[in-house]
Amino acid sequence: MSTPAIHNEIFNDLLKLAVDSGASDIVIKTNKPGYLRLSGRLRPVEMDPITGEQAQAFIDDHVPEVFRQNWEKQGQCDFAYAAEDVGRFRVNAFHQRGTVSVVFRHIKSRPPTFEDLKLDGGPLIKLCQSKDGILLVCGATGSGKSSTMAAMMNWINQNLDKHIVTIEDPIEYTFSDDKSVFQQREIGIDVPDFGMAIKAVLRQNPDIILIGEMRDKETFETAISAAETGHFVFSTMHAATVQQSLTRLFEFFPPEQIAQARRQISGTIRGFICQKLIPAMEGGGRFAAHEILVADATVRNLLLDGHFDKIQQLLDTGSEDGSKSFNRDLYRLIKEGKISKADGLRFSPAPQALDMMLKGIFVKSG
Repeated sequence: MSTPAIHNEIFNDLLKLAVDSGASDIVIKTNKPGYLRLSGRLRPVEMDPITGEQAQAFIDDHVPEVFRQNWEKQGQCDFAYAAEDVGRFRVNAFHQRGTVSVVFRHIKSRPPTFEDLKLDGGPLIKLCQSKDGILLVCGATGSGKSSTMAAMMNWINQNLDKHIVTIEDPIEYTFSDDKSVFQQREIGIDVPDFGMAIKAVLRQNPDIILIGEMRDKETFETAISAAETGHFVFSTMHAATVQQSLTRLFEFFPPEQIAQARRQISGTIRGFICQKLIPAMEGGGRFAAHEILVADATVRNLLLDGHFDKIQQLLDTGSEDGSKSFNRDLYRLIKEGKISKADGLRFSPAPQALDMMLKGIFVKSG
């Protein structure tokens, strides 16, 4: 029978290969080789299949005691794992068909810069300098929204003196204090649950609050309270476009509270950044395409009056503040030769409109 040290060696070697290869995720399924997600695509590793005994032994050795009850009762749990000389990983372990599966995500020890992520930092830096309010970074799972938010935090750390409290499940990037001071709280390790962390955060004297995910009405109401009392709140949300993000926000509230929610959201929202990752034309990798809504006076009035249908026209025409639709950004990436026309059309929420733009036909500004 193999020993825990051998189990660790197998997993650590696989994790090292993943980090060296630039993989974002590592997928383990019992009786299969490991799989690496490279530039969004899943690739098998040339190795012996990982046995059920090896997968189970890894979990037995490394699930923190505080999460062991979750694992035993629910058959799934999230925790962080540090591989010596390799790095830290967010781990999701679960059962499928009676066997153990594990998914690792590499937690970068150095937060990315805008340059690392090939992002246009201009409009993002403007949003970083908001004194208060709520900024939401949106996208599907795996769209890179956490990396974009980390790059914004990195810029703030290098340029502004802020006290930043993060609430994460688990921590995805670790920050070293530069001009700012970071307090990073991990659910289950530093605080028992999300609700307790949310209730406590306003007593911790933050300038900026980072909430890993805007998951429910209670979380959003806390964010609004924080924004209304002079704090700047960053969070992520699973939504593909600005219009879908707005719909999701208002779904938190029952019909009788919608009018009040419009007043609160129009007064506190500072912007939406929605993101998709598009395959690069050459050399592998991906480029981020963004839809950005900066909440200027016009946007705030539209939100207050419930004229959400007019938001898209603002995005399509763009603004000096940095608002732009996905199609405007996809158009830019195609014209710069970074992505193919075919991929641009494939990822566009309105491919016919993008095709017209590529033929020189644009929406006129109002």
